[in-house]
Amino acid sequence: IYRRSLCFLLALASSRVFPDRRLVIGHSLGKGYYYEYDRQPPVTEAERAALEEALHALVREDLPIERVNLAYAEAVDHFKRYNQPDTVLLLEHRNDAKIPVTLCGGYIDIFHGPLVPRTGVLTRFELITYPPGMILRYPPVETPTALEPFQDNPLLFSVYREHKHWGRILHINCIGLLNEKIKSREIREFIEVAEALHDKKIAETADQARKKLAAGGVILIAGPSSSGKTTFSKKLGIQLKVLGVTPVNLSLDDYYVSRLETPRDEDGNLDFENIDALDIDKLNQDLVALLSGEKTDTPIYDFKAGARKEQGRTLKLGPNSLLVIEGIHGLNDALTRAVPPERKFKVYVSALTQLNLDDHNRIPTTDVRLIRRMVRDNQFRGYTALDTFRMWPSVRRGEDRNIFPFQNNADTAFNSSLDYELAVLKVYSEPLLKTVKPDAAEYHEARRLLSFLTNVIPLPPLWIPPQSILREFIGESGFSY
Repeated sequence: IYRRSLCFLLALASSRVFPDRRLVIGHSLGKGYYYEYDRQPPVTEAERAALEEALHALVREDLPIERVNLAYAEAVDHFKRYNQPDTVLLLEHRNDAKIPVTLCGGYIDIFHGPLVPRTGVLTRFELITYPPGMILRYPPVETPTALEPFQDNPLLFSVYREHKHWGRILHINCIGLLNEKIKSREIREFIEVAEALHDKKIAETADQARKKLAAGGVILIAGPSSSGKTTFSKKLGIQLKVLGVTPVNLSLDDYYVSRLETPRDEDGNLDFENIDALDIDKLNQDLVALLSGEKTDTPIYDFKAGARKEQGRTLKLGPNSLLVIEGIHGLNDALTRAVPPERKFKVYVSALTQLNLDDHNRIPTTDVRLIRRMVRDNQFRGYTALDTFRMWPSVRRGEDRNIFPFQNNADTAFNSSLDYELAVLKVYSEPLLKTVKPDAAEYHEARRLLSFLTNVIPLPPLWIPPQSILREFIGESGFSY
């Protein structure tokens, strides 16, 4: 609520300081949200300072933030008049007689979710320039009274910028434009181009890996849950073969320590995501031997027995082979400490959507990953939506501990998000979300996601190619998992 309210406050401040400019929210970065002005030069320090002063002035004024209803035609007319075309497109998909809007100090906007009652509550924030835009920073949940030092992530920012460029190629930056493509039957070509852009990027990644690892080495692939890492690995393997390289997969699952040696989390449960759940010494011993061209006996783990099988498998790398390892600790150098940096090529994979609902309402990447996981869990593991909701906090804690701190260690990053995917995922996720009933603690979260999905026109998966990353979640993939 606090973060969403800060976004509203900045939109209000911008309407006062730069009424003729169109402020557009972007992605999250460094415990903040990236913003820029549409079709404007980079934000200057003087402009940032003027906006920050306006923010502080609004806090001092302690204005009430109210939810009111406008007639449908009145709401559309208002947002047309105030140059918010993405919001107008979103409203054109709806037929509600009344549109709930947020009102504060004469300013009207739509924000999807509850806000704080008054501007005076929003005392903790920082606005910093980040060319060509700026970042609105907020305090973390753990320490709500203080801002953490800013941690830059240039690799992630470059990925977002690249995907934004793809959005321009595809002529889409918001859900309203996606809905237009679905309604106008342009969606099939849109899907084909989006998939081709993925394949192009994966081919470039294969080129980069071969160039760095010309003398042999290991490709390490990591990323948060439901990022499509497995399909990415398989598609990367195809592109490596095109270059005459033989990918040899080494599974980290086979390097788990015995069940008795597995560390436990704060709740006393077996913590398989802890790096100490892996036999790091054995892994590094095998990696050094394999990269030296030796024939090596690698383990096979028996998950039922909770121990290694007596008989492992023998591996030997050929002259044009590269090892490929996929796992959550791939970017952590402690995993491969015996392998020199020049013989490692690290890839960070995540679903970093560039689509917004509209100018002032972003689509959280965690929501997209949660919906992906919910659909996959139901399709392939028989889990209910409630099961996925209840596992998700533990999954997120593991990501915060084991993945996100090491993002900047990657040589490159791959954005597995597909701009059309929410329309397809809606077909599968909406019925699942409706199974979460009012007596469940997760009911309000399910209702929030259902409300969010009402903005998207559903799209059957008819034109999704079998080798699409999306098939990892919805099924009928051309790959075996």
